[in-house]
Amino acid sequence: MTKSANLGFPRIGAHRELKKALEAYWKGETTAAALLATGTELRARHWQLQQQAGIDIIPSNDFSFYDHVLDTTAMLGAIPPRFAGIEDPLARYFAMARGTADAPAMEMTKWFDTNYHYIVPELHEGQNFRLSTSKVLDEYREAKALGIDTRPVLVGPVTWLSLGKAKQDGFDPLTLLDAVLPVYAELLAALKAEGAGWVQIDEPILALDLTEAQRAALRQAYHALHASAPSIMLTTYFGALLDNTALAVDLPVAGLHVDLVRAPEQLVPLLKVLPADKVLSIGLIDGRNIWRADLDRQLALATRAWDSVGPDRLVIAPSCSLLHSPVDLDGETELDDELRSWLAFARQKLSEIAALTLGIQRGRGAARDAFDASAAAIRSHRQSPRIHQPEVKARTRTSIDLNRGNAFPTRRTAQRQRFNLPAFPTTTIGSFPQTAAIREQRAAFKKARIAEADYETFLEAETEKAIRIQERIGLDVLVHGEFERNDMVEYFGEQLDGFAFTRNGWVQSYGSRFVKPPVIYGDVSRPAPMTVRWSAYAASLTDRPMKGMLTGPVTILQWSFVRVDQPRAETCRQIALAIRDEVLDLEAAGIGMIQIDEPALREGLPLRRRDWEAYLRWAVDCFRITASGVADQTQIHTHMCYAEFNDIMPAIAEMDADVISIETSRSDMELLRAFLDFRYPNEIGPGVWDIHSPRVPGQDEMELLLRKAAEGIAADQLWVNPDCGLKTRGWPEVESALTNLVATARSLRGEKSGQNLQ
Repeated sequence: MTKSANLGFPRIGAHRELKKALEAYWKGETTAAALLATGTELRARHWQLQQQAGIDIIPSNDFSFYDHVLDTTAMLGAIPPRFAGIEDPLARYFAMARGTADAPAMEMTKWFDTNYHYIVPELHEGQNFRLSTSKVLDEYREAKALGIDTRPVLVGPVTWLSLGKAKQDGFDPLTLLDAVLPVYAELLAALKAEGAGWVQIDEPILALDLTEAQRAALRQAYHALHASAPSIMLTTYFGALLDNTALAVDLPVAGLHVDLVRAPEQLVPLLKVLPADKVLSIGLIDGRNIWRADLDRQLALATRAWDSVGPDRLVIAPSCSLLHSPVDLDGETELDDELRSWLAFARQKLSEIAALTLGIQRGRGAARDAFDASAAAIRSHRQSPRIHQPEVKARTRTSIDLNRGNAFPTRRTAQRQRFNLPAFPTTTIGSFPQTAAIREQRAAFKKARIAEADYETFLEAETEKAIRIQERIGLDVLVHGEFERNDMVEYFGEQLDGFAFTRNGWVQSYGSRFVKPPVIYGDVSRPAPMTVRWSAYAASLTDRPMKGMLTGPVTILQWSFVRVDQPRAETCRQIALAIRDEVLDLEAAGIGMIQIDEPALREGLPLRRRDWEAYLRWAVDCFRITASGVADQTQIHTHMCYAEFNDIMPAIAEMDADVISIETSRSDMELLRAFLDFRYPNEIGPGVWDIHSPRVPGQDEMELLLRKAAEGIAADQLWVNPDCGLKTRGWPEVESALTNLVATARSLRGEKSGQNLQ
């Protein structure tokens, strides 16, 4: 009989219980026991919720207190030496993720093409591994005690090694496979002894262009593991198998899961080569977006698979873990009925999986209500007049000059005459601490407990305070602090047509950082200026340059739940035109520096190289649309972080921003190598302070990073700034770190004037 399965459930809790418990623990306001109890309660709730929804195969070990890749690193005992002295396992785990006063945090980067960040394993020659945690077994037993026999989830050994970073030049992490496999074998044997019938092993690298070494590693791994393991469901997602199809079907595993949301076209060729003894799990419900599924269309796909493999070898599942979806649509009582009818969050997706499974088992009529509701929602969305705006579509078809007035060398001369900045100019990325008082005032304003005039007076005072702090510290280029903003994407979406917002649509970005992506349901336009009032007010308070702060079109697109009824490139161009209008209004208001952040540019890159050129063409063009209308003396900044840039440097240079700031401190300037090797032509600010860690780096640490940067980048190209915005930090650490940052810049200026620095 065909079964239903889930690959993973959101960890956060319907009311962000995990975030609250984590942050209380980190602040010392609660105990480790209380934090662990929250985890126990959430896991039980989520297992029971899935069981009640009719899911036959329920995952365990999909819960994490920070990150599932970090959990795997801890499981394997791959502890970087700088944390080895921390005896308490929980304290050591969080130290690896967040750093300590004496030990920088491990690097963090994006999980494939999502906005989820994982903690990057650190790997070196001769590394030893051992089974160091019992988390997988403990959570399997925990569910079993509740009467639920789960399918444990593991990050596959080849994906884990492929995602790791070599800590020695020329070292290939895959050479550690022989050392890693015995740990996996020990764990899998223990699960089998506990009674686990199946285990889910995620190898999403199967959706990538694999090297021959990775192919060989996959063969070696599963030939070594399958004999001692429970039945293995090999799971891949986020794309098609393509040239990895033969490899995947030949591996000695009992089942194979594929993503038919991202790549429905892979089903037919897969069915032709799937061995007769393998179970096929088909991902039919989108784990990464919030639109209600077209159940009739997905049932047709399921029927094609059922006709080929039969009922007993078919499993109906989401495309990937539901980690990337909000928890429950039932809490969204403020959405209008029409829009709400188009959506499905994680809990509703479970119902869709169950309905599809029932439909394939007994026919559409067995789940008639669910199928009829789906058909009505699809029809309503297609016919709704709020989706399409003819004037917006017409504007996207008009031709726009994507080039600035003059090339960068000419612009730089004009900008230096205008701003007269010192060598190694200092600035920040944009936001300043969102204190409890700020959050309380924002909440009070939204609930109409305070008048708009009183709220704006409060924000003006906070803005002025931030400016005076920046002046006192000695920063060269100031920002207004963004106290009026809730989120760098949501704030803009709230002021753009074509966007809608949820109250509880939170998804995990990393650790306790959860974001609430806007919903792009229709054509996008800008009814009125969005940021000019606050940027102009802040500029009026100081004689120093003030940056206007905007989020770029690709990032707004990537960090939203995007409509699926038109190409993403079309939606991005609509957003770009709206941001262009804002840029020109800022310039007209006298703002001479405008930062258009694009941290998600690399994140949006397709997983397969064959698709890169088309994506980069429209993504870069959209950025250039936003900036090409300003005068030479207006300086355009952009910011990127936590991604690998090496393979897209020509595209980044083609964006032609006057100044780019990037994350480099957590990766020890590793990301800067891409800019060094490429010889990036414009100005660049390599981040010298990892703001995602609570530690404050000293001046000596910052100087070391900048000296590394100066080995390959001319001093007159370098800016000095943190890695990212400062909204999540507290004022004491912000002031201390920025004081060190300014002192670092001044020290290097002194050396430069003495010709001791290039």
